[in-house]
Amino acid sequence: MVDLAKLKVTFLAGCLSQGGAERQLFYILRSLRTLGARPSLLSLTRGEYWETKLHALGVPVTWVGQRGSRLLRLRRIAATLREQKPDVIQSQHFFTNLYAVASARALGIREIGAIRNDLRSEVRANGCLLGRLSALAPRVLAANSRQGIRNALRLGVAASHLTYLPNSIDTDAFVPSARAARLGEQVRILGVGRLVRQKRFDVFLDAVAGLSDESGVPVQATIVGDGPDRDDLKRRAARIGRAAGAIRFMGAMSDMATVYHEADVLLLTSDWEGTPNVVLEAMACGVPVVATRVGGLPEIVQDGKTGYLVEPGDVGALVDRLARLRESAVQRESFGICGREYVLANHGLGQLPRFLQGVYEAALA
Repeated sequence: MVDLAKLKVTFLAGCLSQGGAERQLFYILRSLRTLGARPSLLSLTRGEYWETKLHALGVPVTWVGQRGSRLLRLRRIAATLREQKPDVIQSQHFFTNLYAVASARALGIREIGAIRNDLRSEVRANGCLLGRLSALAPRVLAANSRQGIRNALRLGVAASHLTYLPNSIDTDAFVPSARAARLGEQVRILGVGRLVRQKRFDVFLDAVAGLSDESGVPVQATIVGDGPDRDDLKRRAARIGRAAGAIRFMGAMSDMATVYHEADVLLLTSDWEGTPNVVLEAMACGVPVVATRVGGLPEIVQDGKTGYLVEPGDVGALVDRLARLRESAVQRESFGICGREYVLANHGLGQLPRFLQGVYEAALA
């Protein structure tokens, strides 16, 4: 059995921005530090959101993105690893997998790659050749959803190379708040994520408009996050009409627990996903979820028990499920209770060391 306290692992991150993969990296590093390990981190970016928090944990962060050339970056990564002499190099992003593989093979250490989404979208985003290599080359791949593992098997990744490392949630930080039942009044709908095409906030806005038209009552909606589609989405919201005044664009926020406490329903309209942190965080806060049936979402949103699932792009179905929750405070409360129970049982931070143990035993076998 691998002694995590003595394990020397260096992580490689493509960025340290305010995203889900980066939050999971923080949780993993914090868990390892609590166990007595002294992990380190290499990052292709610097000065981003999580860097100061990782320094506060006592995790050294080394910038290795000085060069734009992939080959020069690889040389920098390999040189740093040669100095640190870790047992394992672990990629936190799919697009850094090949850096981890190449440097590990050159130095005779073990590597762990990452599947952070549903794999299919990651392969597409990285180009067919590089995408397939990023999935097939690592000797161990840690996936945060079982759907990602299934897609990897279809791609030809050996089952022995795949391990499950689910997203974890700090259930002491994300807790339910007292909500007064407001049957017949405005129900507060929340959307969280980067404002990019994957998240389909255009569908989110259409569903909000449809719910308002169906009920004759303006819908209060909040979108938290930023990205390149922000201006287009604001213009689309302005065209919606009477619901537009109830739609707030809040940008990126750090105090997400407060955001969930002000919501009655989380609406996620993505075309593809892995295991979204925002869904687990909302469920931990007792917020029911209406989401698209993509990626790992069917594993965590139990349709009719912790929320509702619909097919991607089906605005009519989204409006129908939102209307059901608007009309039933009892249903919202029931979904919220069951959702938190699910997160506590399956995604609490207390279970993270057990999953990390399995990942590192697979890597060092």
